[in-house]
Amino acid sequence: MQGARAPRDQGQSPGRMSALGRSSVILLTYVLAATELTCLFMQFSIVPYLSRKLGLDSIAFGYLQTTFGVLQLLGGPVFGRFADQRGARAALTLSFLAALALYLLLAAASSPALPGVYLLFASRLPGALMHTLPAAQMVITDLSAPEERPAALGRLGLCFGVGVILGSLLGGTLVSAYGIQCPAILAALATLLGAVLSFTCIPASTKGAKTDAQAPLPGGPRASVFDLKAIASLLRLPDVPRIFLVKVASNCPTGLFMVMFSIISMDFFQLEAAQAGYLMSFFGLLQMAKVPALQGPWQMR
Repeated sequence: MQGARAPRDQGQSPGRMSALGRSSVILLTYVLAATELTCLFMQFSIVPYLSRKLGLDSIAFGYLQTTFGVLQLLGGPVFGRFADQRGARAALTLSFLAALALYLLLAAASSPALPGVYLLFASRLPGALMHTLPAAQMVITDLSAPEERPAALGRLGLCFGVGVILGSLLGGTLVSAYGIQCPAILAALATLLGAVLSFTCIPASTKGAKTDAQAPLPGGPRASVFDLKAIASLLRLPDVPRIFLVKVASNCPTGLFMVMFSIISMDFFQLEAAQAGYLMSFFGLLQMAKVPALQGPWQMR
């Protein structure tokens, strides 16, 4: 009897798949990433028109977007340390809850009875903890075999393309048909569902025995998530500063495009929200077409 109970006891280890199998968890992670990116691009499609409705000019809108980017930059290392200490389930759940707060504030900002400008800027604050894509990369990296990892991570690019296409289409269409509040409310409901699925279906830890080895000793001091020295020490690892600079330099054009696209589409081309959404969806199609082409060289290595 004891020998029959041994596999069950091992199956209760935090690093093992309990409710879902490994492939099911990876598939769910793709779905969660696509859902969050869809909601993110829905709010990208409504924030420019909401800011213009509230009386913000292009410079103020630039400050608004810069605030979101700076908070993402500052919150990224803290979120990564939180994910390493608390596991994938806590990281994904926290990211979706932060997104839920952002979309609720965005919906409140579109209400004429509330101070919309202050709520619009306040809606950028939860962005510091919105890092669903890095959390998804963590899950896929931990659960995929080394030879499958490049292709598995590359499929997240497809999730990005799905998010651009669906988010832009839904955001622009819903704004034109039902008003600015509708996409924000729909995104809030979707992120609430994502938080529930993350908490109930994603394993508490995907690192297996490595997590237990890195855990603090019983009775010892627990490392703080906000330990700036530990976070800064990562930049002293070999090749990390170079990779960090390449990542920042490569993302700057994308960020500049995302900010300027909405301004140009409104002011220069005089596009409505639905028309701008159609154009952004076309960029999403190009993104999805690019991913298979990039996966080929990786798979040949």
